[in-house]
Amino acid sequence: MKLLIHAGAGNLSRDSDLGQLEPQMIEGLKIALETGYAILRAGGSSLDAVIEVVAGMEDYPLFNAGRGSVLTRDGSVEMDAVVMDGRDRQAGAVACVSTVRNPVRAARCVMERSPHVLLVGSGAEAFARDNGCVIVSPDYFVTPEMYAYWSSMPERSTPGLEISAGGVASKHGTVGAVALDLHGNVAAATSTGGLLNKISGRVGDSPIPGAGTYACNRSVAVSFTGTGEHILRSCAGHRLASLIEHKGLSVPDAMTILLAELTAIGAEVGMIAISPDGGWCVDFNTTGMLRGSVDANGSIVTAMFIDGAVRRMAG
Repeated sequence: MKLLIHAGAGNLSRDSDLGQLEPQMIEGLKIALETGYAILRAGGSSLDAVIEVVAGMEDYPLFNAGRGSVLTRDGSVEMDAVVMDGRDRQAGAVACVSTVRNPVRAARCVMERSPHVLLVGSGAEAFARDNGCVIVSPDYFVTPEMYAYWSSMPERSTPGLEISAGGVASKHGTVGAVALDLHGNVAAATSTGGLLNKISGRVGDSPIPGAGTYACNRSVAVSFTGTGEHILRSCAGHRLASLIEHKGLSVPDAMTILLAELTAIGAEVGMIAISPDGGWCVDFNTTGMLRGSVDANGSIVTAMFIDGAVRRMAG
C-alpha cells in the first residue's frame, strides 16, 4: 500500500511569492495524503483513493487545479482532468471545462458511464451535470490573487506556467496522485488549470492517457507535471510503462532514463510513479516540486524544495 502525490514542479526559490507560501502548500499536501491513506487503510481501491485525493486538491485554492486555476488569455478558466484504472486500463477524461467543481469526478463519470474516453467543453459539462457532478459559476474558480496577477500582464504575454493561485513563480501547478492498494492494483489521476494566458481551447498532456497520465497493472501508474507539450509529444506515460514492462527495468531505473530523455528536449518536468510490486519513485529536473508520500504505516513525507530535502525519493 502506497500513495504518492504532486502539486507542481518548476524553477522557484524560497524567497519568491510562491516560496513564501511553502507552509500552506505543504499543509495542502498533508491533508490530501491523510485523505488517501484513510481510504487505502480501510481496504478501499487505488481508484477511489486517487480520485478523492485529487478532488481535495482541486478544492484547495493554492494549487493550479479546480479552484485557483490559472486564467486563459481571455480571462476564463479551462480545466482538464483524467483518471485511469490499472486493473483494465479503463480511462476517462474531460478537457476545457469551466463550471465543473471537481473535474476529476467528471473524468470518472466519463470512464464509468459512457463509452468514451475524453469529452471536452460544453459537451463535457453537460455530461457531468447529467451525471450528478456539482456545477458552479465560473467565478468560483478565480481567486483574487490570480485575477490581480492576470490583470497586470501585458495583453500579448507568452503563455506560460509561471504562476499558481498562491503567487508568482516559475511553477508548473498540475496536481496528481498515484496509488497502490491492498489488493495490488494501481491507479492514477491528474488535474490541471493548464497554462497561464493560454489560447482558449489549448489542451496539454494531463488529460491524455499515455501522455501525462497512465496506469496499468502490468507496469506502472504515473502522473506528470511540467511543460505539457513536451510530455504530450513524448507519450511520456506510455514510454515509462514500456521501459518497465518490456525492458524489465525497475520504476527508479526507468524514470532515470525517461527524465534524461525529457531533459534533453528541454522539458521542465516532475513525475510520480508506482508499480504493482511496490516499486516507486518521485523525481524532477527543476529547483522544486511539491511532492508527498504516505506508506502503509501512515508515515507522511512532504517537500517543496531540494535544499533540506532529497530531490529524488524512491523505494
